[in-house]
Amino acid sequence: MASLAGSSISMQPRHALATSRVSGLKLVSFMNQGRSSLSYGLRLMPSRLRISCAAKPETVDKVCEIVRKQLAVPSDKPVTGESKFAELGADSLDTVEIVMGLEEEFGITVEEDNAQNISTVLDAAELIDKLCGEKSA
Repeated sequence: MASLAGSSISMQPRHALATSRVSGLKLVSFMNQGRSSLSYGLRLMPSRLRISCAAKPETVDKVCEIVRKQLAVPSDKPVTGESKFAELGADSLDTVEIVMGLEEEFGITVEEDNAQNISTVLDAAELIDKLCGEKSA
């Protein structure tokens, strides 16, 4: 079975040439040199859950830059919104230093409760945007 863009194709031998509709998708069979037939059926697969980021892209980029610098991440290793601090080699002290660097860069104060919930670049960027929004309000 092959899967592409949330759909799958399955091939099963059939003994007769047939065409039918299954769940709104067309099922097609054809003969293979008179010996057997193959049936190609398409079925919808649930698309992957995509979570959109509430943080501004420029905030995510800045956080990535700070994390890369703080952890001395090599330039060939990607740092994205989904990057987890632990996977980038950060221990608890590194995480505290990252938070302190973010506080200094963005002019915010991160409460200890909030700091403990930060494990990815996206977590940090979303918290920063929230705190900056509250600060300007």
